[in-house]
Parts: sequence; structure tokens; C-alpha cells
Amino acid sequence: MSEALSPPIWVDTTEKLNKMTQDLASQTRVAVDTESNSLHAFREQVCLAQFSSSQADYLVDPLVLHDLSPLAPIFANPNIEKIFHAAEYDLICLRRDFKFSFNNLFDTMHAARVLGYPAVGLDKLLGDKFGIKTDKRHQKADWAERPLSKDQIHYARLDTHYLFDLRDVLEAELKEKERLHFAKEDFERACRLEDAKPRSNGASWERFSGRKDLSQRELTVVAHLCKFRDREAERLDRPPYKVMMDDVLIALAKDPPEAKVDLSAAGLSEKQIRLWGDMVLSAIRHGSEAPLVERKQAERRDDAVLKRLEKLKVWRKKAGIDLHVESDIILPKPYLAVLSEHPPQDLAELELLMKDAPARFEKFGKQILKTLGVKHAN
Repeated sequence: MSEALSPPIWVDTTEKLNKMTQDLASQTRVAVDTESNSLHAFREQVCLAQFSSSQADYLVDPLVLHDLSPLAPIFANPNIEKIFHAAEYDLICLRRDFKFSFNNLFDTMHAARVLGYPAVGLDKLLGDKFGIKTDKRHQKADWAERPLSKDQIHYARLDTHYLFDLRDVLEAELKEKERLHFAKEDFERACRLEDAKPRSNGASWERFSGRKDLSQRELTVVAHLCKFRDREAERLDRPPYKVMMDDVLIALAKDPPEAKVDLSAAGLSEKQIRLWGDMVLSAIRHGSEAPLVERKQAERRDDAVLKRLEKLKVWRKKAGIDLHVESDIILPKPYLAVLSEHPPQDLAELELLMKDAPARFEKFGKQILKTLGVKHAN
């Protein structure tokens, strides 16, 4: 597939946004993607939103257009299919930054996973299906920088331009393999999911609390080092790891240096020592003397629950191997917890627990009951 593409439309005024929205609202399907700056900022944000209709490709600049509310009805409209590739992260970002809600989506990456594709990246699929080459160098670009280069603009528009064709090819394959109903269940669940834990680049020390190789005192030192690191990362507007890597924090906590000359042994560069050496030593001293932090204890599950969970995982893995898909395609993770903690006693109870996954209930219901040890499950 080769064609001369007309330039995408750059949308950076309210007038252009409204004109684009009118086009999208008249469509039965719209392709969508976003670019964020998670590798370059303390608090990531959507820096570019790409849309394709049957008429044009659009690149929306949310750094100029802070109010994207005219797009809300498009995302919520059940009569307009929104086509994404790897929708999960885009949905998280769009919910977080713009409070959008979603209805009717198709995720080409997930469709490929349901089909059992071993590689599901957009570049791989476009190359295999249509002979289209994309430049992966821009995946880690700082999309908050302006102006964007011509190569970045071309890369961004390719993320949506061919999604209609890819979606149609994958849907036909899903129908042929009788797996379209599985994919649709997952698309509907993705629309309903709300993110209980917002993404945060300034992750706290609690992220380390499950490490068994850290004593409580060492964990307390890590906590104080994390506070220093997050403070500096926020001041500089960069991800915390670009101030100091996690393994350096651990090394400092395990073998606390007493002087700046000793910091290099933990992995700090000369520049880091020059900029933050005194603050690092201060954080270590405070952590060495402060009251011990309390670890968050993982909730202890009942042994019977754990046994059921393990049985479901073993069955799910085997079923995945048989169908040449990853195990979560057989039974998505949320159902593992529900079924192991609230085991159904018969098909009627199982159907109720899996009411949002009727296709999987129909296909695997009796196998699930048998796995859970329910008599007369056949």
C-alpha cells in the first residue's frame, strides 16, 4: 500500500478545533492516538492528539488549546467507533488530562493479541500487512518541544492514518477465528474502567516497601532519599529517574556514605555529587535517625483462595497454549480474583459473576467450574 499523503491539518486554534470536531462528529468511526512526555517531565501530560477521519488527518496541539471539551461528545458517542492502537495508555492519559469518558472503541493491538500474534507493535503490523515503514526513533521524543520536526509530524500522523485499514483486516481475521466476541468484551471493559490510581511520576518510597532485601532502617533511608529526589525532579520538571536511578538509592541506603568523596562508590556521577551531594548526605543522615517507616503489609489471602487462584492460573495458561494466545486472553485478570475469592457453586452463579464476559462464559464456563472443583460441571 503506497500513496502520496496530503499534509495533516495542524489544529491550534478554537476555530480549527471546532471545524475538526464537526468533521469527526459526522463520521461513523474515528482513529485516535496521543503522544505524551512521560520520559521528559515530572508530571506527564498529553502533548499531541492525533485524529483521522475519512476526510483528513489532524494533529491537535493541547499545549496551546487547553480546552478540548468539544471532543468529549465524540469520545462518549456510542455511534462513533474510536479506533486506537494500544488503547489502555491513551485512555489513562485522556481521562486524566481532559476527564473524557469513552464508548465504542476498537483496539487494533488488543485485536492482534486476541488473534495470537506474537508481535503486536503498530510498526510491525503496518509493515506486515501493508508494507509501510515507520520510524521508531520518535517513540521516545519529547513531544512537549515546539516546533515539531517534519519527521515527527509524519510519524505522528501515521499512528492513525492506516488504523481504519488495519482494523478492518483484523476484524475479518477475528470473525474467521470466531474470536470477535472476545475482543468486543475487552473493548467494552476498557471503556468502563476508571483508573483507581492516577499515574504519578513522583512515585513515593512505598514502591520499595515490598522489597525483602531492605531492612526497615534501610527502607527509612530510601524514603528520605525519595523525598529529596522527588523534590528536585519536580523543581527541574524531569522524571525522578533522571535525577537519580533506583539502584543508586538502594546502594546509598545499604551502605550509607559519610562524606561526599564516598558517594561515587554508590554510582553517583561527578555532576550529581556536585549538584546534590550535600542534600543526599543530609537525606541519608535524616533517614538514619528518623522514626522507622512502616511497611505496607500485603493482605493475607485465605489458603483456599490461593489454591483456587493457582488452579485457575494453571488452567488459563494451558488453555492459552492450546489457542496460541497469552493467558489473559482466555480469562482477564479481574476474573481471577473474583472467581477465586467468590467461587460459584453452579453455572448460574458463574454466569452472574461473568456477566460482562458472556462469550468467555459460553466458551469456558464448564471448564472453569471443573477447575474450581464444582461437581457435575460437565
